[in-house]
Amino acid sequence: MSSEHPPTSAPPLSSEHALSSAHPPPSGLPVSDPARRASGANLPLLRGHNAAVLLGLLRAAGEGGVSRLELAERSGLTPQAVSKITARLREEGLAAEAGRRASTGGKPRTVLRLVPGARHAIGLHLDRDESVAVLADLAGEPVAVRRAPLDLGAGAEEVLAAAADRVAEVRAAAPEARVIGAGVACPGPLDHRTGVLHRVTGLPQWDGYPLRAALAERLGLPVVLDKDTNAAAHGLAQRARGAGSFGYLHLGTGLGAGLVLGGAVHRGTRTGAGEFGHQVVQLDGPPCGCGKRGCIEALCLAAAAAGDPAEAARVLGVGAANLVELLDVDRVLLGGRTVLADPDTYVRGVAASLDGQLRAHGAGGARTVPVEAAPGGPHTVALGAAHLVLGTLFAAPHGPFTAARPAV
Repeated sequence: MSSEHPPTSAPPLSSEHALSSAHPPPSGLPVSDPARRASGANLPLLRGHNAAVLLGLLRAAGEGGVSRLELAERSGLTPQAVSKITARLREEGLAAEAGRRASTGGKPRTVLRLVPGARHAIGLHLDRDESVAVLADLAGEPVAVRRAPLDLGAGAEEVLAAAADRVAEVRAAAPEARVIGAGVACPGPLDHRTGVLHRVTGLPQWDGYPLRAALAERLGLPVVLDKDTNAAAHGLAQRARGAGSFGYLHLGTGLGAGLVLGGAVHRGTRTGAGEFGHQVVQLDGPPCGCGKRGCIEALCLAAAAAGDPAEAARVLGVGAANLVELLDVDRVLLGGRTVLADPDTYVRGVAASLDGQLRAHGAGGARTVPVEAAPGGPHTVALGAAHLVLGTLFAAPHGPFTAARPAV
């Protein structure tokens, strides 16, 4: 018996405003490995979820595509349900035929693939001194990128206007793109569920500001908001397809971490996880913008400003070792403007400091934790922000995101 009955709560895939506080992203398991069995379910009210599962499998299959029979095997859905869902995906332009596979004794199988250009998402990174906007397709690839100086300490009206300008610029680069929403990443702390900023380090005037709702109204799009490091970590996990556990350390105008544990971003109950830069590693050390002394952020930024990236990397490696010893992550990824200015020095320095501390403490025996520069370069955070939106179309763990609709 087919599971295809319209749900009462899932928005149609054709909706330009597919994100809604009334309709959170469908729940399910991340399709991070094509060999894994995705979490399809033959229940009447899971039409949106089942479509997301199949879209995830199509994305994982890449340009080579996947047959309907394989989709049924990997999703656990009936062949009849798969046929109905894929027919609808083709009508929506989200999937297309990619040829036929040679026969192995039976009828040649028609192969389907995802159409990356069928929908797009905007990713917007609001940093303390610059803004970066990307327009990304369903495969997470950037179609257009724009960046410009920004003063996050200026008034809200000025920041909103600058954000709107960047978004207008990337949309103008691909005017036919069907944009389903905007993901916005900025320094924390903030509440990703309500879209309200808290006391952003060094910029307390943002405390309590409803940035998500204000941007949704200004942009005329659904908006998802998260910390910059969380957005980057989410995007990296999506691109890695089965990323396991890792820490993303972002050293730019500040220092923070995005944590992926068991393939999913760990934000903590109050979005407080990942405030990596404000761990005190030197009692009575130099003052930090957060009001404490001896924070690892203050030490790293001071060394970098003094033209000593090797020392900044050494200190960052000490913090990375603390993270590995506490959470037993599989690897460490580095990003941010300061790291990108001399990535080889930071990768080598963090790896050496991390390895030395782990060996000295005997943590994990002789285990070596890889340290790498995060893919995405200067656009890692903005692309991650776009993935916050794109992820709502693909099977993913039921997340806490709610997106604000523009005012009507």
